[in-house]
Amino acid sequence: QVEFVESGGGSVQTGGSLRLSCSASLTGVTIHTMGWYRQAPDKQRELVALVSSARQKTYAESVKGRFTISRDRNTVYLRADSLKPEDTAVYYCYARRFAGDIYWGQGTQVTVSS
Repeated sequence: QVEFVESGGGSVQTGGSLRLSCSASLTGVTIHTMGWYRQAPDKQRELVALVSSARQKTYAESVKGRFTISRDRNTVYLRADSLKPEDTAVYYCYARRFAGDIYWGQGTQVTVSS
């Protein structure tokens, strides 16, 4: 069982910045990969960024150079700079066990106004 505490969402203007954080509390679970996905209205959920237990990082092309993911044990952070209106979405924390099980946070809203 994995429980998440997400924070850091909010509303900013174009060009602004936000820092999202997600802490995973777990019972008998070792997490391999953590990260963030997002889902905009009427769109499918999409990858934003991931970081593995070896600190290998993956970014969506749309956020490369603007977003930075980092991790401290079972807490993952997303620094989002130069935000654009198209970054508006609900951002979901993601965790995957070494065994392959996937867990999702409850989501935090990010709204970027032009």
